[in-house]
Amino acid sequence: MDTQQEKIKTSWEKILDTVIGLDLRSLAAFRIGIAIIILVDLFTRFQDITAHYTDYGVLPRNFLSEIAKTGYWSLHAISGEPIFEVILFIIAAFFALQMLVGYRTRVATIASWILLVSMHNRNPALIFAADDVLRALMFWGMFLPWGARYSLDSALNTSPRQSPITYASGATFALMCQQCFIYIFSAAIKSKSEIWTTGEAVYYALSYDQYVTPLGQFLLNFQPILNIFTQITLVLEWIGPLVIFIPWKNHIFKTIAVFTFISLHAGFGLTLNIGIFPFLSSFSWLAFLPSEFWDGLEKRLQNPAKQGLTIYFDADCGFCKKVVHILRTLLILPGTPLLMAQDHPDVYEDMQKHNSWVIQDYQGNRHFKFKGIIYVVSLSPIFKFLVPVLKWQPILNAGTKFYEAVANNRRVAGNFTKPFKFHPLDVKRSKTLTILALVCLMYATIWNIQSYSPDLFKRKIWHRTEIMGRMTRLDQSWSIFAPSPPRDDGWHVIPGKLENGNEVDIFRFGNTVNWDKPSLGVRSAIYRNMQWRTFFINLNRAIGKKLYPTYGNYLCRNWNNKHQGGEKLKELDVYFMDERTVPPGEIQTVEKKLKLEHSCN
Repeated sequence: MDTQQEKIKTSWEKILDTVIGLDLRSLAAFRIGIAIIILVDLFTRFQDITAHYTDYGVLPRNFLSEIAKTGYWSLHAISGEPIFEVILFIIAAFFALQMLVGYRTRVATIASWILLVSMHNRNPALIFAADDVLRALMFWGMFLPWGARYSLDSALNTSPRQSPITYASGATFALMCQQCFIYIFSAAIKSKSEIWTTGEAVYYALSYDQYVTPLGQFLLNFQPILNIFTQITLVLEWIGPLVIFIPWKNHIFKTIAVFTFISLHAGFGLTLNIGIFPFLSSFSWLAFLPSEFWDGLEKRLQNPAKQGLTIYFDADCGFCKKVVHILRTLLILPGTPLLMAQDHPDVYEDMQKHNSWVIQDYQGNRHFKFKGIIYVVSLSPIFKFLVPVLKWQPILNAGTKFYEAVANNRRVAGNFTKPFKFHPLDVKRSKTLTILALVCLMYATIWNIQSYSPDLFKRKIWHRTEIMGRMTRLDQSWSIFAPSPPRDDGWHVIPGKLENGNEVDIFRFGNTVNWDKPSLGVRSAIYRNMQWRTFFINLNRAIGKKLYPTYGNYLCRNWNNKHQGGEKLKELDVYFMDERTVPPGEIQTVEKKLKLEHSCN
């Protein structure tokens, strides 16, 4: 009887590990994608760092408390000076790079999450759905061993125990649930609107000029197709994510889900200007690629050249040992033998003769110095496209001289790799982290249910815990284009009067005031990135009443810092040309609304 119970238990454990177990290579791809997103996002935001994150921008710190919710904290709000923000952005980029290459990955992930939340909380008027998704994914990333593959941590691993292929824990289960929450609760909120259930939602989404691309605008000519897209999107969001929990042929269903949703987000990206959202959402699905996918890919990429590659290094050079381990990992050449040249007399002789590492190919030929690097790169499934550049004679000559300089000064070069220490990397399940992840998951689940039906949680005990949700930013609500796409379309016109009496269009680069509807190209120039698009959308929301005065101050300050004498700005008005989206076939009207009268004195 006990044996039978043990067999049943083992069977259920296998099913559980299969369903919630995630391949470490998938988690690594997920980590790399998220790190790239963070770096791109930081670069984009850095271009408007003064306008968006300092006391000289659209939201000085003394006004932040008027729009920020209780519990939101921000290191970026410690100072309003540009130099302070620049330093924080550089630190954030450093940790994101560290996360990208996977060195001390958990520390880098925690630091990146802290700085990400801090940056988002500094200016809530810039927050879009992609920011909410990124924060949520980064939160669960802190619990995951996503630095166990394709990382410096794995390259410098000294643990005698072989890492598992997959990893299952409360954190992997939480990540899977989080992925489902993003789509299912969005679908639930959308289903409250007839626009989604009748198939008109995509039409309204593509009619919103703040977001639409030329392709999206073109598709407005095909209303029946848009109705089909609406229904497909809603059905996919309702049931699509759940297939990753199907135990039977789980690897097939996960693969289908991954590529289906990547295709869905590619469609979003082609038809809507929504910043990092399509790329971020696509990268998030990489975490769920099954082991069978990677095994099949590695098998297809194998060839005699890769299988016969051998790298020999100087055993007396600690710097050399680190470099070859790191190169093998970063170039994704797992299994490549890394051997000490001293153990092979003929190889050692060549190493001394050329003062170089020795790269031996599958035909027994040997490559040295920078040409050896080129050969190894040529076998990388990711970086082999660089080979023509590396072979270009000026690059080849410079690379060879650089290699020789390093080879002749190994002790000096070793100082650059001192921070990278060999250390054990054991991937094992932590009961503490599992319990903590499951507790946080329960809390996030309640937040999501509350976002759908606020009346379910009116008790004081829940409201007392809301502060924790805001401090951890687990305060989730997935309402992109929900309950329906926005219809308050239009554009801003900002005529300004100069000290010399001339009138200029502040919004359109100081040209003559133009009240005409801007083309998509002009919009892209005006709304340079997703942060500006979101800010101007929020100006037309309830929060806009608090934002307009500080925005007016910013416009005056920004203009007058660049102009002198009679060209200085005396006063300005902000108008919104309200072009509310109407049902198909009806004629749109435009209503001119004065939003702000502002003096620059």
